[in-house]
Amino acid sequence: MTVTDAVETVAIIPARGGSKGVPGKNVARVGGIPLVARAVRAARDSGVIDLVVVSTDDEAIASAARGAGARVVDRPAQISGDTATSESAVLHALDALGADGITPRVTVFLQATSPFIPSDVLADAVALVRDGRADCAFSARESYEFVWRRDADGAAAAIGHDAARRPRRQDREPHYVETGAFYVFTTEGFRKAGHRFFGRTEIVEVPAGSSIEIDDPDQLRVAQALARLVAPAEPVTATVVVTDFDGVHTDDSAWVDAAGTEHVRVSRSDGMGVALLRRAGVPMLILSTEQNAVVRARAEKLRVDVVHGVEDKASVLREWALESGVDLADIAYLGNDVNDLPAMALVGWPIAVADAHAEVLAAARVVLTRRGGDGAVRELADRILAAR
Repeated sequence: MTVTDAVETVAIIPARGGSKGVPGKNVARVGGIPLVARAVRAARDSGVIDLVVVSTDDEAIASAARGAGARVVDRPAQISGDTATSESAVLHALDALGADGITPRVTVFLQATSPFIPSDVLADAVALVRDGRADCAFSARESYEFVWRRDADGAAAAIGHDAARRPRRQDREPHYVETGAFYVFTTEGFRKAGHRFFGRTEIVEVPAGSSIEIDDPDQLRVAQALARLVAPAEPVTATVVVTDFDGVHTDDSAWVDAAGTEHVRVSRSDGMGVALLRRAGVPMLILSTEQNAVVRARAEKLRVDVVHGVEDKASVLREWALESGVDLADIAYLGNDVNDLPAMALVGWPIAVADAHAEVLAAARVVLTRRGGDGAVRELADRILAAR
């Protein structure tokens, strides 16, 4: 059997770069991970998809997709504008695969704007189509909502229910609202129909908590807030640790004596965490905005590299990683405040202490349970070592 013969099921993620509502939407981070990478991971984690493809006209999206393990198909400009359909991108990607001898029997169309695609439910949908029980299947959430519209005069008009009758929830038949997360169909049927719904169509129910779709900045902020509640905890597989100092190794407080000398409180538990990382051969850097002797003194005590008095943390981090031969995707950056955000956006593992600023919490892939100066560094060390 050749490689092309082994590709029975392909997932295609159309992700163009020209979003108007949320600029750069498909690489916006939810739970510290670009949206397009989250979709790639959901497909790969399903265990039933042989090849994941991202169709895009944008290099930043392509880079994030490749980093997550997807194959990239360049999307032509004529099907990348505001009026282009997702179907056109899926058909183009299938044609590109066909030119390489890859002709999947089942196609999965995933949308990167759905950040919480449940991989197990996706696998169930693929099984429905692969086993011949459906020609196509799509994700939907159960709903008992009363839906209304405005009529020609602007007055309220009921849709799908009798406004004069208000049955109890348990006495009503549920409806299902399409979430947009995924559509699964036979490739042959899709090519003939030219759209995603044809033949026997099955509803595949997803949990309401996973059904958010991002089309505007408010929905993005909601998804970022939900990420650490919806997504399960994952092993922290970073191989390098970079941390801020104030608010991470300390509780962000300082005592100033009459001579103007600052004093801070640190955690011995954090010191032990650093020692454990050092013994395990995990490189570490303290990267601080503060130009303060106490930062260097603590780094020397911990026997780790330090750069302090830094305004542009992202540039310094990028340069340090390059000089050290470290892949940014392998770095865990532990921060607490908004000046950490540019550096967090560079790395594979942006991590926040429990009492971090709201924007940092939203940007984090992992939010620790411990506060800055109260064992957060030790908690991160333990999680990294446990993942080994």
